Amino acid sequence: MRDPRISAIRKGLKRRGRLMAQAVSPPRRSLDAMPAQRTPKDSYVAPRAPRLVDSPVFVLSSVRSGSTLLRVLLNSHSRIRAPHEMHLRTLHVHLARDFTADAMKALELDKDELEHVLWDRVLHLELIRSGKEIIVDKTPPNTLIWPRLQRCWPDARYIVLLRHPGAVVTSLTNRRADPDHEQIRREVLDYSEKLDEARQQLTGAHVITYEELTADPETVTRGLCDYLKVPWEPGMLEYGKKDHGTFRPQLGDWSETIKSGRIQSARPADPQAELPPRLVELAREWGYPVD
Repeated sequence: MRDPRISAIRKGLKRRGRLMAQAVSPPRRSLDAMPAQRTPKDSYVAPRAPRLVDSPVFVLSSVRSGSTLLRVLLNSHSRIRAPHEMHLRTLHVHLARDFTADAMKALELDKDELEHVLWDRVLHLELIRSGKEIIVDKTPPNTLIWPRLQRCWPDARYIVLLRHPGAVVTSLTNRRADPDHEQIRREVLDYSEKLDEARQQLTGAHVITYEELTADPETVTRGLCDYLKVPWEPGMLEYGKKDHGTFRPQLGDWSETIKSGRIQSARPADPQAELPPRLVELAREWGYPVD
């Protein structure tokens, strides 16, 4: 005859085992709680939301083209705020769940437009903090996404800053500890192609060169002020007397040249620097002498 006490013990152990298994297992979700599966990607494109900053200014340039010098000259104006590089293109919105996109669509928003609203808010916040009227973003990688900037801000203004591609190659080579010369030439070419595309397609963009800026800063900054519809101020040329924040990597140039507070002549291109044929062609189109 089976001992009832043994049966009770066995049942207790089985029940305890089930409870322990449930405790360490992930919670089960009912079918109603499961997100719907999406097969094709949603092609919805949201309309443009209102902007807090209608007409921001973007400096389009290659890296190592003097954009930090241009920034501090503009930032020295009493009505222009030109902060360090803001890297808006790396500021993203993540829609974490499938139904998040549906919720945003019901509000006439999508991922791109949410990012545009965020970018606009960042510019507006910085402008309000500064107490100035015009904001300028000089982040060189903006050059690579200029069509999206135009889509985000149809009334944006653009300053196209050119520098001899050979000088850019030389500057990048000197800046890097163990330079990969082929990679540097590719990088400069990528920037130069997009910069030339913007130069030709952005109607009304104001084009200047780094060489002209350093050789005759008063004339060039007067032209910039005319373009931005503000009066020229002599103090723009004495940027070393103003606070422009910390000069450090990833936020712009941090060399002793920019920290000197003085406008210094542009270094010429190395005549021995080897350039791809397309870079030579672009240099000629921009008016630079190329052997």
